[in-house]
Amino acid sequence: MPIHEKSLIRPENLVEHEELVIDGVDVSGHWSTFIEGRSVPDYNEQLQEEIAAIGGGENIHRCWQCGSCTNACTVNAINPDFNPRFWIYLIRMGLEEELVRDRDIIWQCVSCNKCTYACPRDVNPEGVMKATAHWLELKGYTEMKPSMVFDEEFSLQVFNTGKIEEGKVLQKFFKRTNQPLTQPWLVHLITGLVKRFPVFYLMKLGWGAVFHPRTRDWGRARDAINEYVEERNAEIHKALNLDAKGAD
Repeated sequence: MPIHEKSLIRPENLVEHEELVIDGVDVSGHWSTFIEGRSVPDYNEQLQEEIAAIGGGENIHRCWQCGSCTNACTVNAINPDFNPRFWIYLIRMGLEEELVRDRDIIWQCVSCNKCTYACPRDVNPEGVMKATAHWLELKGYTEMKPSMVFDEEFSLQVFNTGKIEEGKVLQKFFKRTNQPLTQPWLVHLITGLVKRFPVFYLMKLGWGAVFHPRTRDWGRARDAINEYVEERNAEIHKALNLDAKGAD
Protein backbone atom coordinates (compact mmCIF):
# COMPACT_ATOMS: atom_id res chain seq x y z
CA MET A 1 0.00 0.00 0.00
CA PRO A 2 1.58 3.36 -0.98
CA ILE A 3 2.24 6.17 1.46
CA HIS A 4 0.36 9.35 0.54
CA GLU A 5 0.83 11.64 3.57
CA LYS A 6 2.59 14.89 2.68
CA SER A 7 4.35 14.80 6.06
CA LEU A 8 6.21 11.68 4.89
CA ILE A 9 7.60 13.36 1.77
CA ARG A 10 11.10 14.76 2.28
CA PRO A 11 10.95 18.62 2.24
CA GLU A 12 13.74 18.80 -0.35
CA ASN A 13 11.58 16.75 -2.75
CA LEU A 14 8.74 19.29 -2.68
CA VAL A 15 8.97 22.08 -5.26
CA GLU A 16 6.79 25.18 -5.30
CA HIS A 17 6.78 27.97 -7.91
CA GLU A 18 6.26 31.41 -6.45
CA GLU A 19 4.91 32.64 -9.77
CA LEU A 20 3.34 30.21 -12.22
CA VAL A 21 0.51 30.68 -14.71
CA ILE A 22 -0.84 27.69 -16.68
CA ASP A 23 -3.41 28.30 -19.44
CA GLY A 24 -4.17 31.68 -17.98
CA VAL A 25 -4.75 30.31 -14.49
CA ASP A 26 -2.51 31.54 -11.66
CA VAL A 27 -1.31 28.46 -9.74
CA SER A 28 1.46 30.16 -7.84
CA GLY A 29 2.52 29.02 -4.36
CA HIS A 30 0.90 25.94 -2.87
CA TRP A 31 -1.21 25.39 -5.97
CA SER A 32 1.98 24.57 -7.88
CA THR A 33 3.47 22.07 -5.42
CA PHE A 34 5.20 19.21 -7.21
CA ILE A 35 7.04 16.14 -5.99
CA GLU A 36 10.38 15.71 -7.69
CA GLY A 37 10.89 12.40 -9.40
CA ARG A 38 13.76 10.30 -8.13
CA SER A 39 15.60 7.14 -8.96
CA VAL A 40 16.41 4.45 -6.39
CA PRO A 41 20.06 3.45 -6.96
CA ASP A 42 20.40 1.33 -3.84
CA TYR A 43 17.24 -0.78 -3.92
CA ASN A 44 17.79 -3.73 -1.57
CA GLU A 45 15.38 -6.53 -2.40
CA GLN A 46 16.69 -8.50 0.61
CA LEU A 47 16.03 -5.73 3.14
CA GLN A 48 12.87 -7.31 4.58
CA GLU A 49 14.62 -10.68 4.92
CA GLU A 50 17.59 -9.02 6.64
CA ILE A 51 15.35 -7.36 9.25
CA ALA A 52 13.34 -10.58 9.67
CA ALA A 53 16.56 -12.48 10.45
CA ILE A 54 17.14 -10.33 13.55
CA GLY A 55 15.24 -11.06 16.74
CA GLY A 56 11.97 -9.12 16.85
CA GLY A 57 11.62 -8.65 13.10
CA GLU A 58 10.32 -12.10 12.24
CA ASN A 59 6.72 -11.04 11.51
CA ILE A 60 7.36 -7.86 9.53
CA HIS A 61 5.87 -9.53 6.43
CA ARG A 62 2.43 -9.50 8.08
CA CYS A 63 2.12 -5.70 8.05
CA TRP A 64 -0.74 -4.31 5.97
CA GLN A 65 0.02 -0.62 6.69
CA CYS A 66 -3.06 0.17 8.79
CA GLY A 67 -1.09 2.67 10.90
CA SER A 68 -2.25 1.38 14.29
CA CYS A 69 1.36 1.21 15.50
CA THR A 70 2.15 4.84 14.76
CA ASN A 71 -1.22 5.98 16.10
CA ALA A 72 -0.54 4.24 19.43
CA CYS A 73 3.15 5.18 19.63
CA THR A 74 4.29 7.04 22.75
CA VAL A 75 7.27 8.62 21.00
CA ASN A 76 5.27 9.67 17.92
CA ALA A 77 2.98 11.70 20.18
CA ILE A 78 6.04 13.81 21.07
CA ASN A 79 8.02 13.55 17.85
CA PRO A 80 5.94 13.04 14.67
CA ASP A 81 9.11 12.06 12.78
CA PHE A 82 9.14 8.79 14.74
CA ASN A 83 6.91 6.71 12.49
CA PRO A 84 7.04 2.88 12.75
CA ARG A 85 4.47 2.43 9.97
CA PHE A 86 6.57 4.45 7.53
CA TRP A 87 9.79 2.59 8.36
CA ILE A 88 8.14 -0.80 7.99
CA TYR A 89 6.88 0.38 4.60
CA LEU A 90 10.42 1.40 3.57
CA ILE A 91 11.81 -1.95 4.71
CA ARG A 92 9.23 -3.95 2.79
CA MET A 93 9.83 -1.83 -0.31
CA GLY A 94 13.60 -2.29 -0.03
CA LEU A 95 14.26 1.47 0.19
CA GLU A 96 17.45 1.23 2.21
CA GLU A 97 18.68 4.78 1.53
CA GLU A 98 15.41 6.28 2.77
CA LEU A 99 15.50 4.12 5.90
CA VAL A 100 19.09 5.05 6.74
CA ARG A 101 18.25 8.74 6.59
CA ASP A 102 16.28 8.27 9.84
CA ARG A 103 19.05 6.34 11.59
CA ASP A 104 19.27 8.87 14.43
CA ILE A 105 15.55 8.57 15.25
CA ILE A 106 14.73 4.86 14.94
CA TRP A 107 16.68 3.79 18.03
CA GLN A 108 14.58 6.13 20.24
CA CYS A 109 11.88 3.46 20.71
CA VAL A 110 11.13 3.22 24.45
CA SER A 111 9.70 -0.33 24.25
CA CYS A 112 6.38 0.65 25.81
CA ASN A 113 4.75 -1.96 23.52
CA LYS A 114 1.63 0.12 22.90
CA CYS A 115 2.19 -0.44 19.18
CA THR A 116 2.39 -4.19 19.68
CA TYR A 117 -0.86 -4.26 21.65
CA ALA A 118 -2.60 -2.18 18.97
CA CYS A 119 -1.35 -4.18 15.98
CA PRO A 120 -4.14 -6.35 14.48
CA ARG A 121 -1.66 -8.54 12.58
CA ASP A 122 0.78 -9.52 15.36
CA VAL A 123 3.65 -7.81 13.56
CA ASN A 124 5.30 -6.85 16.87
CA PRO A 125 6.29 -3.33 15.73
CA GLU A 126 8.35 -2.80 18.90
CA GLY A 127 10.45 -5.82 18.00
CA VAL A 128 10.80 -4.56 14.42
CA MET A 129 12.09 -1.21 15.73
CA LYS A 130 14.69 -2.93 17.90
CA ALA A 131 15.65 -5.24 15.02
CA THR A 132 16.01 -2.22 12.71
CA ALA A 133 18.17 -0.38 15.24
CA HIS A 134 20.38 -3.47 15.52
CA TRP A 135 20.50 -3.77 11.72
CA LEU A 136 21.69 -0.17 11.41
CA GLU A 137 24.45 -0.90 13.90
CA LEU A 138 25.53 -4.17 12.26
CA LYS A 139 25.59 -2.60 8.80
CA GLY A 140 27.81 0.21 10.06
CA TYR A 141 25.28 2.99 9.54
CA THR A 142 25.31 4.00 13.20
CA GLU A 143 27.25 3.40 16.37
CA MET A 144 25.72 1.36 19.15
CA LYS A 145 23.10 3.54 20.81
CA PRO A 146 22.56 3.75 24.62
CA SER A 147 19.40 1.61 24.46
CA MET A 148 21.32 -1.17 22.70
CA VAL A 149 24.17 -0.90 25.21
CA PHE A 150 21.73 -1.32 28.09
CA ASP A 151 20.04 -4.29 26.40
CA GLU A 152 23.42 -5.94 25.90
CA GLU A 153 24.60 -5.42 29.49
CA PHE A 154 21.26 -6.62 30.87
CA SER A 155 21.39 -9.75 28.70
CA LEU A 156 25.01 -10.51 29.57
CA GLN A 157 24.17 -10.25 33.26
CA VAL A 158 21.42 -12.85 32.93
CA PHE A 159 23.44 -15.12 30.62
CA ASN A 160 26.49 -15.19 32.87
CA THR A 161 24.92 -15.43 36.33
CA GLY A 162 21.27 -16.37 35.93
CA LYS A 163 20.40 -13.33 38.06
CA ILE A 164 19.67 -9.65 37.55
CA GLU A 165 21.81 -7.27 39.59
CA GLU A 166 20.49 -3.79 38.85
CA GLY A 167 23.48 -2.07 40.42
CA LYS A 168 26.01 -3.96 38.32
CA VAL A 169 24.00 -3.45 35.12
CA LEU A 170 23.78 0.31 35.73
CA GLN A 171 27.45 0.53 36.65
CA LYS A 172 28.58 -1.11 33.41
CA PHE A 173 26.01 0.83 31.37
CA PHE A 174 27.24 4.16 32.72
CA LYS A 175 30.85 3.15 32.13
CA ARG A 176 30.26 2.12 28.51
CA THR A 177 28.26 5.26 27.74
CA ASN A 178 30.75 7.57 29.51
CA GLN A 179 28.26 8.75 32.11
CA PRO A 180 29.16 9.55 35.74
CA LEU A 181 27.92 7.22 38.45
CA THR A 182 26.75 10.19 40.50
CA GLN A 183 23.58 10.75 38.51
CA PRO A 184 21.24 13.06 40.52
CA TRP A 185 18.29 10.71 40.12
CA LEU A 186 20.40 7.72 41.17
CA VAL A 187 21.72 9.50 44.26
CA HIS A 188 18.15 10.44 45.18
CA LEU A 189 17.02 6.84 44.68
CA ILE A 190 19.79 5.37 46.82
CA THR A 191 19.19 7.95 49.55
CA GLY A 192 15.51 7.05 49.57
CA LEU A 193 16.30 3.34 49.81
CA VAL A 194 18.65 3.85 52.74
CA LYS A 195 15.99 5.81 54.61
CA ARG A 196 13.11 3.43 53.96
CA PHE A 197 14.43 -0.12 53.58
CA PRO A 198 15.12 -2.43 56.55
CA VAL A 199 18.76 -2.81 57.56
CA PHE A 200 18.90 -6.54 56.77
CA TYR A 201 17.68 -5.88 53.23
CA LEU A 202 20.33 -3.21 52.69
CA MET A 203 22.96 -5.63 53.99
CA LYS A 204 21.73 -8.24 51.51
CA LEU A 205 22.03 -5.74 48.66
CA GLY A 206 25.53 -4.81 49.77
CA TRP A 207 26.54 -8.49 49.99
CA GLY A 208 25.27 -9.09 46.47
CA ALA A 209 27.14 -6.07 45.12
CA VAL A 210 30.43 -7.35 46.55
CA PHE A 211 30.24 -11.10 45.87
CA HIS A 212 27.96 -11.19 42.78
CA PRO A 213 25.96 -14.36 43.56
CA ARG A 214 25.00 -16.75 40.78
CA THR A 215 22.08 -19.09 40.29
CA ARG A 216 22.95 -22.51 41.64
CA ASP A 217 24.20 -25.00 39.03
CA TRP A 218 23.99 -22.33 36.35
CA GLY A 219 27.02 -23.51 34.38
CA ARG A 220 25.23 -25.86 31.97
CA ALA A 221 22.42 -23.38 31.33
CA ARG A 222 24.97 -20.62 30.71
CA ASP A 223 26.89 -22.73 28.22
CA ALA A 224 23.68 -23.67 26.37
CA ILE A 225 22.58 -20.02 26.20
CA ASN A 226 25.98 -18.87 24.95
CA GLU A 227 25.97 -21.60 22.29
CA TYR A 228 22.52 -20.51 21.13
CA VAL A 229 23.58 -16.83 21.04
CA GLU A 230 26.62 -17.72 18.92
CA GLU A 231 24.44 -19.69 16.51
CA ARG A 232 21.95 -16.82 16.18
CA ASN A 233 24.72 -14.27 15.64
CA ALA A 234 26.18 -16.48 12.91
CA GLU A 235 22.76 -16.73 11.22
CA ILE A 236 22.29 -12.95 11.38
CA HIS A 237 25.73 -12.26 9.94
CA LYS A 238 25.03 -14.69 7.13
CA ALA A 239 21.66 -13.10 6.35
CA LEU A 240 23.27 -9.65 6.25
CA ASN A 241 26.33 -10.87 4.33
CA LEU A 242 28.63 -9.69 7.09
CA ASP A 243 32.02 -10.95 8.18
CA ALA A 244 31.49 -13.44 11.02
CA LYS A 245 33.99 -11.41 13.04
CA GLY A 246 31.92 -8.23 12.73
CA ALA A 247 30.00 -6.51 15.49
CA ASP A 248 27.43 -8.55 17.41
